[in-house]
Amino acid sequence: MTAIREYDYIIVGAGSAGSVLAARLTEDPGTTVLLLEAGGPDYRFDFRTQMPAALAFPLQGRRYNWGYLTDPEPFMNGRRMECGRGKGLGGSSLINGMCYIRGNALDYDGWAQLPGLSDWAYRACLPYFKKAETRDIGGDDYHGDSGPVFVTTPKAGNNILFEAMIEAGVQAGYHRTDDLNGFRQEGFGPMDRTVTHNGRRSSTARGYLDVARRRPNLSIVTHALADRILFAGKRAVGLRWLRRDVPCEARAAREVVVCSGAIASPQLLQRSGVGPADLLRELDVEIVNALPGVGENLQDHLEMYIQYACSKPVSLAPALKLHNQPAIGAQWLFAGSGIGASNHFEGGGFIRSEPSFLWPNLQYHFLPVAISYNGTGAVKEHGFQMHVGSMRSPSRGRIAARSNDPRVHPRILFNYMSHEQDKREFRSAVRITRDIFSQPALDSYRGREISPGQDISTDREIDEFVRQHAETAYHPSCSLKMGYDDMAVVDQQGRVHEMEGLRVVDASIMPLIPTGNLNAPTIMMAEKIADLMRCRAPLAPSEAPYYVAEK
Repeated sequence: MTAIREYDYIIVGAGSAGSVLAARLTEDPGTTVLLLEAGGPDYRFDFRTQMPAALAFPLQGRRYNWGYLTDPEPFMNGRRMECGRGKGLGGSSLINGMCYIRGNALDYDGWAQLPGLSDWAYRACLPYFKKAETRDIGGDDYHGDSGPVFVTTPKAGNNILFEAMIEAGVQAGYHRTDDLNGFRQEGFGPMDRTVTHNGRRSSTARGYLDVARRRPNLSIVTHALADRILFAGKRAVGLRWLRRDVPCEARAAREVVVCSGAIASPQLLQRSGVGPADLLRELDVEIVNALPGVGENLQDHLEMYIQYACSKPVSLAPALKLHNQPAIGAQWLFAGSGIGASNHFEGGGFIRSEPSFLWPNLQYHFLPVAISYNGTGAVKEHGFQMHVGSMRSPSRGRIAARSNDPRVHPRILFNYMSHEQDKREFRSAVRITRDIFSQPALDSYRGREISPGQDISTDREIDEFVRQHAETAYHPSCSLKMGYDDMAVVDQQGRVHEMEGLRVVDASIMPLIPTGNLNAPTIMMAEKIADLMRCRAPLAPSEAPYYVAEK
């Protein structure tokens, strides 16, 4: 019989957080780490995950995407909605849209106001954002210049529509901001991207694991589907997983660290006996720790597209034609430049839909072509679109394992649009976006409104459009929230309450979803917790000022 190996740490999931932790923990030569990933390698020869402009391709298949579907969403006309999650080294950073948005400073100050979470104030988080980043134009008070994640700023002249859109936002009465991650997030401006200097996706596998994998104290196993955490009483002592359906097992001398994301992390805990007692009994799982909050508090960003025809031939529509793609691919492959080297979300913004919000509650991504995020439904003419969505919806959902078989996807329900605030925000989003697109800066380019269409104007019509057409922005989070109330699952260091040797580090432990995207905040959290796990003094809080709007 093969001896069961022991490691100091077993990390479950090689996504954004898992990659960071594996790299940082193994900087200490005496610390052994086993990193398990249910997906495969991040194949560097596969343009679908490496070319920024090809970002829609991995969402269409199942090699890199778990392809979860929600239960019928009761406030979205009963639709079963997509919930794509990354499957492979780098996790969702391998298939995301590469928009580098950290969230608003007031998001983190809001976390810090919750009982026991004072260490998560913005000033304490900013040094870890900087630590993770290398920005192509250099560091400053808000940006790093020597971190593992390469961040590229948009270059002037990439597409004339970006500057026209930003100027239209200013003409509509909103701020112009030069840095959506700097002093002021609020307003319209250029959007940074996790793209390398030579036009490749900057995933956490590329940034963190490429260095760490050469260390003898790190073992990486792919195609390893976590089955359940092993316990001795309430102490996590190991993990059982399936590798191509063959059971495997390892022991953890210090901790099992779950980094499988907001969908899979609560599912794994539930299958292992940590979660709501009624659900565990339904699954016929022995109860190790009856924590009612496991899988609850699920949050996401919902978004819709506002699409217009473009009256001049300046959009990216020709790039969608098959006969133009070989030249685009060749320029990207051999020169690291051209249309293929950008994700084309190079401009956007954050605004407040009404004065009652103290910081932005709507996010905009501008795209100089009219097409769905997953690459389907392209408009067969020149066009452009705004992705717009609500940032801090009060709606809450849940994750519930439906089987103790790890190959069976869990039940997922976001409860999108279940709160009156959601309706109010999306109605405002349609009307505000139309106002922005009506400004003089876009007069030379604006054609007819394609979607929703000018015939959609009343509250009832907009509500129905959202129910029928809005989609996930791929930001599930908060399903194992940190804190100290009755529904909290982990403490402010990610340690599971009432347990030993068990920690969760990923977007699931966020107490409230940030204003923006989740990759950068997840990396920041992992960097910060890695220092705590290594008993290192936290980085000194930043003194950089940040914008707080008057009510």
